[in-house]
Amino acid sequence: MADKLVYEQLGETLYHERLPNGLDVYVLPKTGFQKTYATFSTKYGSIDNHFQVEGQADVRVPDGIAHFLEHKMFEEPTGDIFATFASNGASANAYTGFDRTTYLFSATERIDENIATLLDFVQNPYFTDENVEKEKGIIGQEIDMYRDNPDWRSYFGLIEAMYAVHPVHIDIAGTVPSITEITKETLYTCYRTFYHPSNMSFFVVGGVDPERTLALIRDNQASKTFAPQGEIRRLFAPEPEQVKDSRKLIDLPVALPKCLFGFKELPPQARGAALMRQELLTKLMFDTLLGASSTIYQTLYEERLISDSFGHEYNISEGYAFSIIGGDTRDPDRLLARIRELIAAVCDAGIAEVDFERIRKKRIGGYMRMLNSPEAIAGEFTKYKFKDGDLFDVLPTYQSLTLEELNERMRAHFDWERMAVSVVRANG
Repeated sequence: MADKLVYEQLGETLYHERLPNGLDVYVLPKTGFQKTYATFSTKYGSIDNHFQVEGQADVRVPDGIAHFLEHKMFEEPTGDIFATFASNGASANAYTGFDRTTYLFSATERIDENIATLLDFVQNPYFTDENVEKEKGIIGQEIDMYRDNPDWRSYFGLIEAMYAVHPVHIDIAGTVPSITEITKETLYTCYRTFYHPSNMSFFVVGGVDPERTLALIRDNQASKTFAPQGEIRRLFAPEPEQVKDSRKLIDLPVALPKCLFGFKELPPQARGAALMRQELLTKLMFDTLLGASSTIYQTLYEERLISDSFGHEYNISEGYAFSIIGGDTRDPDRLLARIRELIAAVCDAGIAEVDFERIRKKRIGGYMRMLNSPEAIAGEFTKYKFKDGDLFDVLPTYQSLTLEELNERMRAHFDWERMAVSVVRANG
């Protein structure tokens, strides 16, 4: 029987049921919406290269295998699964991140057939020696292509500069040498471990009948057999507190240098709602301090040290937390010097309450608009759920944040001893 979770402040009702095989199913009906969006996600990403299932020996697998597995899942004995979705009027896709892999479709018709297709193909792996070898060439070309991409190189160059041990610093696709080690046996090992229903979540949002949708998924899963599985332990070697390299230089053919910098934090002790609070507080802090309407942004723009490409992001999970700031600049060293001066001045004076309230309202407005996008809801919902958080707690969390917390967070984050820099400069 499904649980019915009513969020009165948002006017949303979420239906949740944990099936006997352990799969968590969520349905969010949106009255009047034509498009339906469904995601089938596993709590398994690029960082999960060393693990142990309860009662079994630990396993270490090649880097990039989660991404490789995602690619191979779309191949069926009968052909490419994209064609099946297209014949049912759906658009399908998938993506792999640091700590989750998601398969999805969007459609306005034949929703039941598309839900069944999504469930069935993800739960029916088809790996052969031949199709694995063929994929190595395809993904190897993808890796080589990204090695020539200045944005990608500067981004992962910064994470590589921060982290010496934790696999978050390894490109999600792996390396050409690492993917050559992948076999169909290692793929099946990872599949059996991380694609067990108890490690997965199915989410449907749009113009659907929740009881009908839950019954469809319930019946689909009841027709399949999954052996019980023990707890998965993800194994990580200790990561040094300091950054690996304070500065990384990459030479590529670029018109303007790219300069990214960021701060490596200690692995967060917070979990669930507390982890989400830290994430939202930090993102609010960055928007207030460095957003397009901030004094620092305007100053750097007027000094022609940044362009519209300048931005910021914050990544936080159970084992890592770091920021990434920057963009194109004609003078990386001058940009770094000026931004340090400007941030230090705000850290001394504190953020003004009027700025804090203005940006908080802006972020709340953005969140409320996001709730009108089935695609955005689906992506964000699972992200928080896999971290024991709740997307629908974002509004009350924003409302409870204080200026004092924000200033304290700003001063804690900008520890210049824990900063790393990644610069892509013109190679001639």
